[in-house]
Formats: sequence, C-alpha cells, structure tokens
Amino acid sequence: MRKNISWHVLAALVIVFFLALYGVIIFAAHPRTIEIVVNKATQTVAQVKNLLSANSTSTALTPYSKTAYDAKMLALANYPPPITKTVIVVSTSTGATSTRIVTIPPSTPHIWPVKTAPYPNAGALLPFNRIVAYYGNLYSTQMGVLGEYPEAQMIAMLASTTAMWAAADPTTPVVPALDYIAVTAQGSPGADGKYRDRMPDSQIDEILQIAKQINGIVILDVQVGDSNVETEVPLLQKYLAMPNVELALDPEFDMHNGARPGTVIGTMDASDINFAAQFLAKLVDQNNLPPKILIVHRFTQDMVTNYKEIAPLPEVEIVMDMDGFGTPVKKMTTYQDFIADEPVQFTGFKLFYKNDAIPSIAGSDHLMTPSEVLKLIPQPSFIQYQ
Repeated sequence: MRKNISWHVLAALVIVFFLALYGVIIFAAHPRTIEIVVNKATQTVAQVKNLLSANSTSTALTPYSKTAYDAKMLALANYPPPITKTVIVVSTSTGATSTRIVTIPPSTPHIWPVKTAPYPNAGALLPFNRIVAYYGNLYSTQMGVLGEYPEAQMIAMLASTTAMWAAADPTTPVVPALDYIAVTAQGSPGADGKYRDRMPDSQIDEILQIAKQINGIVILDVQVGDSNVETEVPLLQKYLAMPNVELALDPEFDMHNGARPGTVIGTMDASDINFAAQFLAKLVDQNNLPPKILIVHRFTQDMVTNYKEIAPLPEVEIVMDMDGFGTPVKKMTTYQDFIADEPVQFTGFKLFYKNDAIPSIAGSDHLMTPSEVLKLIPQPSFIQYQ
C-alpha cells in the first residue's frame, strides 16, 4: 500500500533540489574550481587552481611605441651622421660673398634598418634589449662555456660579462641567455645514419633550471647533420612553446648527400629558415606568447642561400649571427660581407674565448671588447660567447 510522503521528507527533497541547482550554477560560473579525479587521486580545489596557473601563459605582453621602435632601430644602424661643411659662395655679378651649409650624402646607400621587416608583436625582446649568451653543451668541455666550467663558475662569468655589456651601452638593457646545443652534429652516423645526436630532456631541463636562477632565457641550438630542419625542430615543440625558450639553427652542420659533419661546411636555404619561423609563429599564436627569436649562424656565403627570401614575421624576430672566429680584422670583414651587406632583420656577433685570442697571430692578441663590437655597422643585438 502506498504511503503518503510526510512534510519533513518533502522539505528535505526541496532542500536537496535547491542545493543541486546551486551547485550547477556555481559549476557553470566557476568550472575550474571544482575537485577533479585524475588517476583515481582526488585533487583539491587549490591544487587544480595551481595546476591551471602553472600551465597558463600571461596575456600581459608589454606593448611598445612604433616611434620608439624606429628610433632604436635607427640607433642600432649606427651610421655616422652626415658630413656637413661650410661653403663660401661668391656672386659672379656683384662679387659679394655668402656662406651656406652643405650636407654630403653617403657614398653608399644606407640599408639598415631593414625596411621590409615587419614590426614585431607586443612583448618583443628586440631591439629594446641586447641578448648576451653563453654557448655549449653540458656533455662536452670542448664545445663551449656551458660544459667547460662548473655551473657556479659559469654563472659568475656570465654575470660579469653581462655587466660589462651593460656598462658599454647603458641605453640597452642586457638579457642573459644560455645557448644550449640541443641537437649536436656527430662524426659518426649513429643508428639511423643521420650524423646527429638529440640531447635528452633531462639535459634541457637542467639548462632551464640554470636559466631560472639568472632570470635569463634559453636558446636551443640545432645542428641537423644529415637530418633536416623539418624533422628536428618540431621535436623540440614542448620547449619552444615556453615563453623563455628561443631557437637557433646552425647551417655549418646542415649536411647533404651523406656528407660527414666537419668534412665540409654545410648549407641551409631560406626555405628551411622560413619553415622554422612559421613553426615558431604557430606556437606563438596558439600559446599567446611574446615573439620568438630565431638565430641563424653564418660565416660564409654558401652557408645561407637565397637570403633575400628569408621572411621575418610579427611573431618571430630573426637574427643573422656572425659565427666565425679569427683576428678582429677577419671577424669584422666576415660580419660586413655576410651579415651587414645581406640584411634580414637583426644581427649577432660571436666571440670565442679560445679561438679569437691567439697571441702568435698578429692582430689577434685580445678578445674583442664590447666597445669594439659596438662600433660595427649595424650594432649587433645578439652576442654569443663560446
């Protein structure tokens, strides 16, 4: 026989209904504050919030004035001011004299700043900062500073170097960087015959931790060997999607037709560089990141082909880096011939602690100083030490 529902049971059901309705409203308004279950382990609201915060990217990208950008780019071009002189003018009819100021135009046209490069998006590091990077690989004491010295000593050296650059150019803040060779060319073919070795995540993670200590950025350097840019760069996606990780390509070790790295100087085409730039641009758009920096090393004509087709993007700032060693005169000539005379967007200059300063070679008894490098036309925005 059916029983009547008592008033207190009915009241309880009404309360439950309104509590459920309230929960639905709260869930709709704040869907990220509820508890969730992952792998049978309940996470608290606070843990969920922390997880979401750790994996989100700030939308506050620093804007800049295009007028300020143009002014800074013009300053980086570093051309001397126009020559002016006073000319005495004599009238042929009256013999009266007067003076006027004449400006003598440059003998060669000024090609910096690059007129075709787009303005970068908000949050761009360049040109308002100068990046000073230490280069190397943690597995090797021969490939550069990063692996040659103990961590604490390397950090102290980099701090001293960045301070030196800040003193040489107080108008341009210095950003410290760790340029880590994440894909290294090899003298042996390896299991897949590609003459390159990919560094384990643990090594890149270690570099990221060091960069965090110095409030710096990380540059992942790629030497493709007999592989290619289209294969190697996407494998670094999870790191390149981070706001403080940039990319560098080394055409010297871009081999073709089975050549072994080190036997010949490699070559990279604009199409490969553009692929990398477009890949980075997608990551920037997808993750609301500040513009990425793409560095391309170069010290010969053939290392980079079709340079005029290299296309900087609002999401990607491209730096062509003079990567050669030798006497100051040789380095400056290389910079002029293959970087300054073939403009893309920004420039870089590499300094070798060991290979540049060779006392037995005339004119190479010292490492070029910041003040010497800053005399270059244009001034480099990226400085790398090996």
